[in-house]
Amino acid sequence: MTNLATLKISVQKLQQSLYAKAKSELSYKFYSLSDKIYRKDILQTAYLKCRKNGGSAGVDGETFQDVEQRGLEQWLSTIEQELKTKRYKTQPLRRVWIPKPDGKKRPLGIPTIKDRVIQAAVCTIIEPIFEADLLPNQYGFRRKMDAKTAVRQVYYHIANDRKQEVVDADLSDYFNTIPHGPLMKCVSRRIVDGYLLSIIKQWLQAPINEVSESKVKHTQQTTEAKDKNRGTPQGGVISPLLANLYFRRFLLAWEKFGFKEKWKAHIVNYADDFVICTFPGKGKQVMNEMRNLMTKLGLQINEDKSKIITLPKGQFDFLGYTFGRFYRKGGKPYLGTRPSRKSIRKVVQAIHQETNSRWGYSEEKKRVEEVNRILRGWAEYFNQGPVLPIYHNLQKYALRRVRQWLVRKRKVVSKGCRQYPDEYFYKKLGLIRLPTSRAQMMKAKA
Repeated sequence: MTNLATLKISVQKLQQSLYAKAKSELSYKFYSLSDKIYRKDILQTAYLKCRKNGGSAGVDGETFQDVEQRGLEQWLSTIEQELKTKRYKTQPLRRVWIPKPDGKKRPLGIPTIKDRVIQAAVCTIIEPIFEADLLPNQYGFRRKMDAKTAVRQVYYHIANDRKQEVVDADLSDYFNTIPHGPLMKCVSRRIVDGYLLSIIKQWLQAPINEVSESKVKHTQQTTEAKDKNRGTPQGGVISPLLANLYFRRFLLAWEKFGFKEKWKAHIVNYADDFVICTFPGKGKQVMNEMRNLMTKLGLQINEDKSKIITLPKGQFDFLGYTFGRFYRKGGKPYLGTRPSRKSIRKVVQAIHQETNSRWGYSEEKKRVEEVNRILRGWAEYFNQGPVLPIYHNLQKYALRRVRQWLVRKRKVVSKGCRQYPDEYFYKKLGLIRLPTSRAQMMKAKA
């Protein structure tokens, strides 16, 4: 395989060229892109990206280890030939159900590794083109943009602009209800390479293999996406980009019909999550305009979860943070953010899962590494607002859970505080310490 540094340079050079062309000519159409998808450097980069993200096998049962044992270069060469001779056909998706906090399950469609790599290769080529078109208030799945930037934007609008009436909207099953026809129009506005468009359409219409959960397992194939002509299944590499493209239609329509200026209403969007910040008294009209536009786009609002919140009296959650009125030590109120209760419950559950009895065979340092990974990732994202008391409680909980796990593992007949004092976990096993002051938080960021 080509040297990683060389790969990165060659791919970035192509992406920069595509982005520059798309940005300088906003109506330019790209006619010849499919030959770039099967370039060796593009396929190799796509494979490395998928390999890094990991994930389980698709319907064919093929894993990354299987690919590498048989020979990665030959495997990529086969893909190259299939794309070059236009013989590539997508395989069905494997249905996986992910539990949601409300007890329901979210469906994922897992492509095979081969399909994932080709999707990643296509994204490598077309993302720079559409990046030139995506709007500045779209923060999801984009380079140099993230959820925390979206959180800060919402805070800016409610605190600085005083737009303190917020439409907290929820779309019903957004990814699985995007209509294929209008979505393909979004894609073909820039991409007119017929073969590339046909590949994307294959992915949208791919059948799904459902495996029964009964004792006698059997597979049933459904063609719901093709039959209903809707949906870009979550689990596919290309789905986030396609979802951004379709949501862009709503944002453009919002500005085209003058709603942004009429109601002084600013939208902050991350994937299928969005809020609309406006001035008090305008929320009802904004909600109605948003609902009507979404209906025209073939999307549906979840009326049970969508609501209008007036600050500072009310509170709402967005991207894991709660926005509302909080109080300083002296009792002085302020508008701000803090990690939501749901986010705290989620990290507590994650620590619990990594320290329960099923990991009795695991090495001690390995368990601590897993807990550290959870703590570190959570604290890196949730570092805005009054988080220090939450860090303190989370630290105590993590220490207690690791100690309980170790006591069970070593069959100690006590709580283990004497045999395993706090310093044993911090110094011997390497359990991380979350910041206890703002100065430590600033040092950690640096």
